[in-house]
Amino acid sequence: MWQAIADHINSELDTDFKVTDKSQLTGGDINLAFKISGNGRDFFVKLNQREQLEQFATEALSLRTLRQHHCIRVPEVICYGQTIDKAFLVLEYLPLVKESGAGWQQLGQQLALLHQQHEQAMFGFDWDNAIGRTPQPNKWQSNWSSFFSEQRLGWQLQLLLEQGFGFGNIDYLVEQCRQRLAHHQPAPSLLHGDLWRGNVGFLAGSPVIFDPACYYGDQETDVAFTSLFGRFPDTFYQSYQQLNKLPDGYEQRKDLYNLYHVLNHAYLFRGTFLVQAQEMIKQQFY
Repeated sequence: MWQAIADHINSELDTDFKVTDKSQLTGGDINLAFKISGNGRDFFVKLNQREQLEQFATEALSLRTLRQHHCIRVPEVICYGQTIDKAFLVLEYLPLVKESGAGWQQLGQQLALLHQQHEQAMFGFDWDNAIGRTPQPNKWQSNWSSFFSEQRLGWQLQLLLEQGFGFGNIDYLVEQCRQRLAHHQPAPSLLHGDLWRGNVGFLAGSPVIFDPACYYGDQETDVAFTSLFGRFPDTFYQSYQQLNKLPDGYEQRKDLYNLYHVLNHAYLFRGTFLVQAQEMIKQQFY
């Protein structure tokens, strides 16, 4: 397997890399992760079953799209592919740390700059991708309230219903969400899509983001999620607002946007997230 991965790296980089050392890394709960070394070079490798190749392909697309905007550093994609029994994604290896005081301020500034670029006129993405293990549809739509209510809230509610967990009439909830957002008309921004503390690291004090679930949507959804599971430091929000002030009504929309992620956690992990989702739906729609 490792020889096959090295062959893919060599084909992509036109080099003669050989794996002389490998070590398994901790931190992820979806894929196996390894650092591989040889010939004075290091790479980060994600492994999963062969049928996960498409997920690695969409992650590579997200990373390359973020990288093209030259706002926030992301790991460089080297290659992805399959061996006899595994799918893999190879990225540059970055020795990241989890905290940096000045780095959080820099991240706020860089995310604001990313969100200020509005080259796309519609909401969605070129490919469907995944949020954690959950499929995430990204069909292009011109109306944000329709996109979010149907492809985010409605999608998650339907997945949960198929598992046996209903939270009310889906058509009603989708329509209520649409009406809540009907007068909010943001310009599409490229979003990381899964921006929480676990997907942020720092290299020499500068921020690096990874494990994206990109699409073009309302900038507020990225900012809202940073406050849900381990709120980012205040310096992040202060520096973001200095460059890209959030519109009026953000505080009222924040919980609605975060409902998508709570529903996703309910779908993946059940338990207390099911209770949290039910409470949020009551607060938002009843």
